[in-house]
Amino acid sequence: MADDLCFLAKDSIIIKPPKRNPLVLRMVVLIFVMVCGVYICSVCLKQIGGRSTGRLLSVQVIGKPCEATDIEPSEKPYLHFPKPKTFSREECACNPVRYFAILSTQRSGSGWFETLLNSHMNISSNGEIFSVKPRRSNISTIVETLDKLYNLDFLTSASKNECTAAVGLKWMLNQAEILARYKPTINTTLLIPNLKQVDDLVTKSLEYFKSTRHIILYYEDVIKNRTKLVDVQDFLMVPKMDLKSRQVKIHKGSLSSQVENWEDVKKTLKGTHYESYLNEDYKL
Repeated sequence: MADDLCFLAKDSIIIKPPKRNPLVLRMVVLIFVMVCGVYICSVCLKQIGGRSTGRLLSVQVIGKPCEATDIEPSEKPYLHFPKPKTFSREECACNPVRYFAILSTQRSGSGWFETLLNSHMNISSNGEIFSVKPRRSNISTIVETLDKLYNLDFLTSASKNECTAAVGLKWMLNQAEILARYKPTINTTLLIPNLKQVDDLVTKSLEYFKSTRHIILYYEDVIKNRTKLVDVQDFLMVPKMDLKSRQVKIHKGSLSSQVENWEDVKKTLKGTHYESYLNEDYKL
């Protein structure tokens, strides 16, 4: 039995796997690593490239805000630098623009005064823009219209160039229609109350706007004192120009020739502080 065991032990054959060439294995591993590395690098480059493109597209160039120089500090709140959507202000982009509104009553010469303003190359007065009902139908349309006007996008015959320095509108304090008759007959019974009503309207308007920078102009002053137009240009801070109007006065001649019951009017106003109106004959 022992001999058999020895025989088995002696005759046992142990089969070992053949030795592999280590160089081949290393080459396989190296190629695999290289392929994986190239793939990973290409994926990373694509991701980086995508993110870089996104960043470039989202970059916004913010220009330096305009600043007014050589302006009194008290005047700076009234300066604006509009950025119109319909055109470019180009080299005048940093030229300040002042906003204004002409508050007036009917038949007070405001139309003539506005033509004087529009004869200035840098002033744009756009008239009664709210006489068009849809523009004043609600607060949204009013604000929208004002934004368009003061952003220089409200294009009318009064619109100027990109170097506009003052832009505004005219607002009538009494929007009711008043017919201009050649020789009206004035109701002398209501004449004094009507004049007082206008006085009250003007007084309330001045009180309401007393905290707003404003200038008061009387028709008589513009007619008799031409330096008043210089004061207006100083108020708007625009270059001085000789303002002219092509508007023709509708009613010509003395007041007495234009009122049918002139003598009755004289009697009614005599002795009141309105009596001075009887002696005012304006000639343009």
